Amino acid sequence: MKTKAEERTITKDGQLLLKKMEQDQVETVWDRLEAQSPQCGYCEMGLSCRVCAMGPCRIDPFGEGPQRGVCGADADIIVARNLGRMIAAGAAAHSDHGRDLVEVLAEVAAGKAPEYSITDEEKLRRIAREYGVETEGREVLEIAGELAAAMQEEFGTRKGFLTMANRAPAKRREIWQKVGIAPRGVDRETSEMMHRTHMGVDNGWQSLLLHGLRNALSDGWGGSMIATEVSDILFGTPAPTPNMVNIGVLKEDEVNIVVHGHNPVVSEMIMRACESAEMVELARKKGAKGINLTGLCCTGNELLMRHGIPMAGNHLMTELVIGTGAVEMMIVDYQCIMPSLGALAPCYHTRMISTSDKARFPGMEHREFHPDNAAELARTLVREAIENFDQRGETYIPVEAVPSVGGFSVEAIIGALGGTPQPLIDAITAGKIRGAVGVVGCNNPKIKHDYGHVTLTKRLIENDCLVVDTGCAAIANAKAGFKVAEAIKYAGPGLQEVCGALGIPPVLHMGSCVDNVRILVLAAALANALQVDISDLPLAGAAPEWYSEKAVSIGSYFVASGVYTVLGPMPPITGSMNVVNLLTSGLNDVIGASFAVEADPEKAAVLIRRHIEAKRKALGLSALDI
Repeated sequence: MKTKAEERTITKDGQLLLKKMEQDQVETVWDRLEAQSPQCGYCEMGLSCRVCAMGPCRIDPFGEGPQRGVCGADADIIVARNLGRMIAAGAAAHSDHGRDLVEVLAEVAAGKAPEYSITDEEKLRRIAREYGVETEGREVLEIAGELAAAMQEEFGTRKGFLTMANRAPAKRREIWQKVGIAPRGVDRETSEMMHRTHMGVDNGWQSLLLHGLRNALSDGWGGSMIATEVSDILFGTPAPTPNMVNIGVLKEDEVNIVVHGHNPVVSEMIMRACESAEMVELARKKGAKGINLTGLCCTGNELLMRHGIPMAGNHLMTELVIGTGAVEMMIVDYQCIMPSLGALAPCYHTRMISTSDKARFPGMEHREFHPDNAAELARTLVREAIENFDQRGETYIPVEAVPSVGGFSVEAIIGALGGTPQPLIDAITAGKIRGAVGVVGCNNPKIKHDYGHVTLTKRLIENDCLVVDTGCAAIANAKAGFKVAEAIKYAGPGLQEVCGALGIPPVLHMGSCVDNVRILVLAAALANALQVDISDLPLAGAAPEWYSEKAVSIGSYFVASGVYTVLGPMPPITGSMNVVNLLTSGLNDVIGASFAVEADPEKAAVLIRRHIEAKRKALGLSALDI
């Protein structure tokens, strides 16, 4: 009989720490989910509405006669409005992340961001040319300033189009124009979605959903793509780098500092402070052998991709990391940070520090980072973490770290292929690789931790599907051992041959959750090389354990870009079969792709393989057995 810990996670470090925290009588996210159960069925179906003060209203899916809220909205309208607002919130989160980075780029150009700089000058010039900025014979900072201004224009309404949407194949852009979902501005589409979903505005469930796709596209080909490209310009474009993952990356004899969140503007400065000779010497004076910086969630992925900084875990490991008793300080920025952490930390000795002007948390010390103070504040916080080392009690680090390789940016992948996507196309054409699948997304305590990601990925690679991943899914697969060259033993014979020849693992870590756009850029490069649409390619996406509004936006921009996408948890839409049918089948006739929902990763793998084989057949390629 499985223990409660074994039912909650497949990971050894997670199971052991869950048992420890139960003994410590410390509550975790799983305990709170259990206490909340059963959850509201109206909310799960998307049938509750609170957008005005005449409510809140709810539609009874089993009631007799027409069911309407006080204003007269029926189930279709309420479900579509709720989904639209989820997309808007997710698009706003990732796009505001992008804006933050553009503002840092502008301050670097103006000389107002001490110790930040342009790391990838070649990429700066390449992206600047894409925006029509003249680069010949000009100074780097001058180019950076003009590029930042051009990117800031993308967030408004004056231009009426997004520059990087031109990366999409011409056929895809024609579909967007025909359907009326071509994104016009990053903030414009989010603002319009909030307007449309106000009581008494858009009450057409179809038009609400189509605008939701437009809103998501403004994120995928706008705010998120800007975030990824500017991060590369400022901090370096990732290249394959060895690293270590799981709780075992924490050190018994070193000062452990953990960064958590999504914004590399903070974590990059913390890393530099940790590496300074002054701080290392101070740690030794305190009795530690050194300073050990580790990551959680996507700010950890940012450091892993660029610098090989070890990762302690993904979303559902954040409370458990503190439960080791080995963390002197956790420094957070924003997104996916549980408000529980501030109350949990005093049970151990961990100091919790929040750093963003837009993200405060109960029980955390707030120390705001800005480009003009970031370097000095980072040194101050690292010094305070070192001072906290002698406050440690007993520690529990029950596992050894697992090796991994991350850093597969589009540039790195194309470089490994000899500077052109043609070798990948040839391998797909020959059937050595059936197709490619992006396995992405968060953890959700309703799904056994990491089971969805790891099981789906294993079934795909053993059937010769190349997997690229990001975010929490990427760390799950790294902990499972899929991200070293030796992992080709898990792959099918064709994928094994290709990966062996290139010296790469069968699962490629492409970055943080905002870096899902790297998958879009790679898909567009393949489609452009073949002069087809993205929807014609043997590609798919999957989010086996998603939970956040960002994931709703990501899934929507993938489908709107032509990528069949399988979700694990069901979105809150089952109160309207019209909405369900449009999203899972009707969109095929509109944009050439759709969603599927399958909680069982074994069955999800079969759905994806069937889709890939259908696309291979349509392209006249050899079909393989399912």
